Amino acid sequence: MSTEGRIRGGLVGLVTALVLLVSACAPPTMTGSAATPGPDAVSSVTSSSTPEPESTATPSPATATPSQDATPSPTPTQSPSPAAPAAGPALMSRGSSGSGVKDLQARLKQIGWFSGNVTGFYGDATVTAVSGFQARRGLPVTGNVDQATLDRLRSMTRTPTAAELSNTTTTTSSTAGLDPRCLTGRAICISKSRRQLVWVVDGVPRMRMDVRFGSELTPTREGSFQVEWKARDWVSTIYHTPMPFSMFFSGGQAVHYSADFAARGYNGSSHGCVNVRDYIGIAALFDQVQVGDAVIVYQ
Repeated sequence: MSTEGRIRGGLVGLVTALVLLVSACAPPTMTGSAATPGPDAVSSVTSSSTPEPESTATPSPATATPSQDATPSPTPTQSPSPAAPAAGPALMSRGSSGSGVKDLQARLKQIGWFSGNVTGFYGDATVTAVSGFQARRGLPVTGNVDQATLDRLRSMTRTPTAAELSNTTTTTSSTAGLDPRCLTGRAICISKSRRQLVWVVDGVPRMRMDVRFGSELTPTREGSFQVEWKARDWVSTIYHTPMPFSMFFSGGQAVHYSADFAARGYNGSSHGCVNVRDYIGIAALFDQVQVGDAVIVYQ
C-alpha cells in the first residue's frame, strides 16, 4: 500500500473511533412509537394504558353533633278538652203535668222562651222552649228538665205571680202591691221584693218589667226621687260599660237596659243601678218618661 493510502486509512479509523466514543455517552435515541416519552407523554401513556382505580376511600361516618333545630322535638300532647256535662235525671219531661210545670212555663215566659198560655202540661211547646234555653246556656240539650236546668232557670227568673200562673193580665188594671206614692201623677214604681218596675200614670199601671238591683256592697238606694236627666246611649264613666236608655234618679244611679241582666238573669247584680232586661220595653219607657217624673224605690 502506498504511503498516501496508509494515511487515509488511519484517518478513517480515527474518525470512526471518535464517533463510537461519542455515541456511547448518550441514551439511545428511539424513533416513532418506540421513542422514550417526555413527562407529559408518560402521564398520557400511563392514563391510557394502565388506568388508575377510582377513589374507593370509605367516607367516615358523620360525627357532627346535630344542631338544636335539627333535634326533633317531642310531639306535643294536646290536653283533651273537658267533656260536656252529662244530663242529670229528668225531673220533668214530655207528658208531665202539675204545679211544677206551671212554674216552669211561667219562668220561661218571663225570659221570652215560652209564648203560649201557662197550662201545667208538658207538651211540644214546652219541650221546644226548654231545649232552646238549654242550648243557649250550654247545658245538655234534652228537652227535659234536670236539676242543672232548673237551677239555672231559677237563677235568672223570679217567682211567678198568681196572675202569671193563671194567664191573667194585670198591666192596665191591678195596683196591688204598689206603694201609695206611686198612685199620683207620673211615677216609675220599683219594688225590690217583687223585682218589678211598674210605670204608672195617674194611678193606672201602663207597663211592667223585671228588674235587678245592686249587691250588698253597692246597694240601690231606696226612697222617693225624680228623673234628673236622661241619656239614650250612655256609657258608664266609672265601669266603662254601656247603659242604654239611662234615666238617672239619684246621683250616678239610673234605670237602664242591661245586656248582662238579659244574658245572666239574677245570677249577677248591678253596681247600684236598676237593671232592665226587656230592651223593647225600656226603649218604649224611655220615650214616655220625662225629666221630673217621680221614681219610687221601695221594698
